[in-house]
Amino acid sequence: MRLVYHLEGLDCAACAAKIETAAAALEAVEEAVVDFSSSRIFLEVGHRSKEEVKQALQNAVAQVEPGITVSEQKLERSQPALLTPRNISLALGIASFLAALLVPAPSKPALYLAAYLLAGAEIILTALGGLRRGLVFDENFLMTIATAGAVAIGEFPEAASVMIFYRIGEFLQHLAVDRSLRSIAALLAVTPETAHLKEGEAIREVPAAHLRIGDVVVVRPGERIPVDGRVLSGTSAVDTSALTGESLPTAVEPGQEVLAGSVNLSGLLTIATEKLAKDSTAARILELVENAAARKAPTENFITTFARYYTPAVVGLAALMALIPPVFFGGLLKDWVYRALVFLVISCPCALVVSIPLGFFAGIGRASRQGVLVKGSNYLQALHETGTVVFDKTGTLTSGQFSVEAITAQEPFTAEEVLEAAAHAEVFSTHPLAQSIVRAYGGAVDTAGITSVEELSGFGVKAAWHGREILVGSRQLLEQEGIQVAQDQGHSGVHVAVDGRYGGSITLVDAPKKRAAQAVSELKALGMEVVMLTGDSPAVAEEIGSKLGVHEVRAGLLPHEKAAELERIRQTRRGKVAFVGDGINDAPALAAAHVGVAMGGLGSQAAIETADVVLVNDDPYDMVKAVRTARNTNRIVRQNIALALVVKLAVLLLGGLGLATLWEAVFADVGVTLLAVLNSMRISAPQRNRPARRV
Repeated sequence: MRLVYHLEGLDCAACAAKIETAAAALEAVEEAVVDFSSSRIFLEVGHRSKEEVKQALQNAVAQVEPGITVSEQKLERSQPALLTPRNISLALGIASFLAALLVPAPSKPALYLAAYLLAGAEIILTALGGLRRGLVFDENFLMTIATAGAVAIGEFPEAASVMIFYRIGEFLQHLAVDRSLRSIAALLAVTPETAHLKEGEAIREVPAAHLRIGDVVVVRPGERIPVDGRVLSGTSAVDTSALTGESLPTAVEPGQEVLAGSVNLSGLLTIATEKLAKDSTAARILELVENAAARKAPTENFITTFARYYTPAVVGLAALMALIPPVFFGGLLKDWVYRALVFLVISCPCALVVSIPLGFFAGIGRASRQGVLVKGSNYLQALHETGTVVFDKTGTLTSGQFSVEAITAQEPFTAEEVLEAAAHAEVFSTHPLAQSIVRAYGGAVDTAGITSVEELSGFGVKAAWHGREILVGSRQLLEQEGIQVAQDQGHSGVHVAVDGRYGGSITLVDAPKKRAAQAVSELKALGMEVVMLTGDSPAVAEEIGSKLGVHEVRAGLLPHEKAAELERIRQTRRGKVAFVGDGINDAPALAAAHVGVAMGGLGSQAAIETADVVLVNDDPYDMVKAVRTARNTNRIVRQNIALALVVKLAVLLLGGLGLATLWEAVFADVGVTLLAVLNSMRISAPQRNRPARRV
């Protein structure tokens, strides 16, 4: 059973890591994941009551972070308040420090000490509370020991200034993190809270959550559509960019489906609701993106483990540095204690613990804004590592809407008669080929004259029209009836016979989607191999593959054969393999791939449930966007890791040589964290499309 709770008061990634560890150790919990980005904890638990689990979790949280409470209610991220007691205390500490710079020498130590206590009282008290609970290696303890050590050796100005600088950096860091998380949340807050319900001739405003299926709502120009529904009256253009990333407005008219979160741009629309607000497409997208944080990328898991061992190791080195040189080599105790304090300050891995999950969450948010739903940062990292993209053909690279390319007739029949007979036999069929034939016929179909229709699955159809027997289907169907067939049209064509005589054939083509060739070209330019798998005939598949420029085509495959072929590709290709299909018929192949990508429209619940990634616009070019976003996200995450490690190691080395001060050490902790957070915010910022580079 999975439980989700909100953590009220969670404002630091290090706290999130401690809560995650404490929750995972609970007897009833099989797995625990804390998402710092949304202040939530995901628990996989056995057969225990929710109340028992919640109470045990609250006790565990209180043990490691007393100021955080567990709630079942969703928390709204409010604007950070400036005039809080901790900020006022910091301001007074800064004032005392500035005063110490101006007064005569005898008064300086007292003012520096006052500045130190005013700025650092909360950190010191938190550290003491942590010690009582057995929490030694957290950031509060490390800062307290480092600055208290500076006071002990008489470095009052440095102790006060370091504590003040740490608190200022922490304040700016919280502002940056909050701004980043709020900007990501704003991308997802696309549905209005109220709707205009029409009851007879009256219109009243009601909460969108109270709407029921079948209610009629009115949406005025400039308003967002509150729920998924179908247009009853009115024509307009709607902006779906918040949901799909599609920048061009979509024209809608009576009978068409519209989605919650879309903006009505021009006309007045009357809409019949087809889903509850909680089940709308926008709500599903929001849930998908929020829950994505529960699936952590390998990089995140590595950093969490790394931080767990890194900090104690540095603390141990600091202790050895303070004691061994003075005892065994005659060094000055004060000098080596100072160097050890530098070690302590920079041992906090905040830059890594904060920026990496924030970077992945920003990447998921940016992808969703582009119409690409990624179910977890692990899949975002897998997309970055993908070397081969395998596409299904029909409905993925091609539109799935066939058109008649040619009609051949055999005397005494004409092409018009062949098409007319086929249209009357296929008029009741829902098969795409049948519907294409009826559309190509264009005339009024005389359904009254059709006395019988028999669907022959996998072969075709047999019908009686005005006493004439019509067969439409494959070569096998006609040959079973003893009818000689002129030529085989493969999977994209049908043969027609009337009263036991061969009439002719109809060739149909499934045209590539508008941006399919561009998608293949740019994926290849990104250094990826592109393969097409299809159940269509080899001749048709090779023709489409040639038009699109794919590396390899495998045709005539049944769904389970696609999965087997995909497994072969996984064994023979470099990197990970992504499969792009329709999300329903291709379920075995989607499951067999490292990353299953569904071309499922926004309304397709099955696609969202089946795949790891969903391209909501049914546009193969969105696969290019997905790969670029994944690569950009992972590049920035790697930059943050490199920045943090290089700066920390450099200051560690300089500190060991006695060339770094506590100032540099604080920058290596808080300053680098702030830079990493700001760098992560670049992921969710709007970016121009750049030409693909070969890698």
